[in-house]
Amino acid sequence: MVEYPALDLPDHPKLTHNITHFARALRRAGLPVGSGRVIDAIRAVQAAGFSSKQDFYWTLHACFVSRPEHRDVFAQIFRLYWRDPQFLEHMMSLMIPAIRGVAEERVLKAAEKRAAEALLDGATRDAPAIEQREETAFDIDATLTTSTEERLRTLDFEQMSLSEMAEAKRMLARLSLPIKPLKSRRTIASHYGAHPDWRATMRASLRAGGELRDFASKKQRVRWPRLVALCDISGSMSTYSRAVLHFLHAVSNQNGAGWSEVHAFTFGTRLTNITRHLRNRDVDAALAAAGAEAQDWEGGTRIGECLADFNRNWSRRVLGQGAVVLLITDGLDRDDADALARQMERLHLSARRVIWLNPLLRWDGFAPKAKGIAAMLPHVDSFRAGHNIASLQGLADAMSRPDDTGEKTRLMKALG
Repeated sequence: MVEYPALDLPDHPKLTHNITHFARALRRAGLPVGSGRVIDAIRAVQAAGFSSKQDFYWTLHACFVSRPEHRDVFAQIFRLYWRDPQFLEHMMSLMIPAIRGVAEERVLKAAEKRAAEALLDGATRDAPAIEQREETAFDIDATLTTSTEERLRTLDFEQMSLSEMAEAKRMLARLSLPIKPLKSRRTIASHYGAHPDWRATMRASLRAGGELRDFASKKQRVRWPRLVALCDISGSMSTYSRAVLHFLHAVSNQNGAGWSEVHAFTFGTRLTNITRHLRNRDVDAALAAAGAEAQDWEGGTRIGECLADFNRNWSRRVLGQGAVVLLITDGLDRDDADALARQMERLHLSARRVIWLNPLLRWDGFAPKAKGIAAMLPHVDSFRAGHNIASLQGLADAMSRPDDTGEKTRLMKALG
C-alpha cells in the first residue's frame, strides 16, 4: 500500500527544477533514468496537472519506473523528497547511526537507506536551510582513501563498526566470482572445429547427388557450472553470514560472471532456500525478504541434520552441471560427528567441488580440534578463511585453480 505524502502545493512551484533534481536522485539509486524520461515526466505533469498528490505520484511513477524491483526505491525517494522540507536532516539520521533521528525510532523499510544515500549525495546545495543550533556541530568526512579501503579489506567483519560495515558491503557489491566453463561430451557444428562431422558431411553429399563437396566439422560444447551456497546463520556466524550474503547477492545479479545459476541456502536449526530472494536486484529488499523467511537467525546449529535435509530434498535438483558448493560455517556442531561425516561425504560425491569458508581460520594457531570440524574436513576440496573482504576476493583464485586446497593439506597433517 503506497503512502501518499501530504504535499504542500504552491501556486507557482518550480516544477522543472524539482523534477530534474528528483530524477537525479533516482538515477543515483540505480534506476535507469535518462534525460528523455525527465523531459517526458515534465510534460506528463504539465498535462496531468499538479493539484492531486495521488495523480502526481502515479504520473512520475509511470515515467520513471520500468521494473518491479524499482517500485520500493521510487516510493522511498518520493516520500523523502516531496513530503519533508527538512529531508536532509532525516537522511542524515539514516546514514549516521551516531545521530539520533527518525530512522532509530522504527525499522527501516526496503530500499529506504538506499534512497537516503541517493538523495544525500550532493543534496546540500539545493536543500532548504536547516535551523542551526549553537551547541551542536557536525563535521563529516566521507572520503574513502586508498589506505582506508586497504584496511577494510583485511579487517575482520566482527570488528567493523556500523559505518565500516556499510562501506564493506559496498565493496562486496563490486566483487566478482568468475569461473571457467566446463567442456561437455556433446559437440556443436563449427566451421573451425577440430573434429570431422561425418554425419553432417554425408547429409550434405546426399543433397548434392552423392558428391562430396565439403567436409563438415564440429567442436566440443562448453557449459557453465552452478554455484550452490550453504550459509550458516547461527549465533556465532551471524555477522559473517550477513556479509557473505551481500557478496552472494552481487554474484547472483552479475551478468557475464559465468555461473549458469546461483542457489543459496541458509541453515541453523533448519534449512531454508533463499534463492528466489537473492534474485531481487535491490539488495536491501532481497536480504530483508531472506531474513524474514529464515526464522532461525542467530539460533543454534545442527549442521548434520541440515545437510541431511539438503542431500535428501535438494541435491538432485541443484547439484547438476558440475556444481560447485560453497560451504560457509565454523563447523562447531554438537550433534553426532559420524552422522555429520556421512552427510558431508554424500555432499562431496554429489558436487564437482566443495569449498569450505571458515572464519575461525583468522586465528594463526587454529587446529581442527572440534569434532565437527574434524569430521567435515576430509570431505572438502578446499579449506579457506572467510572472515574479511580479502578472503572473499581470494575465492576467485580457488575457483580458477582446480588443485587449490587452501589450508586443508596442513590441517589434515595435524589430524594425523
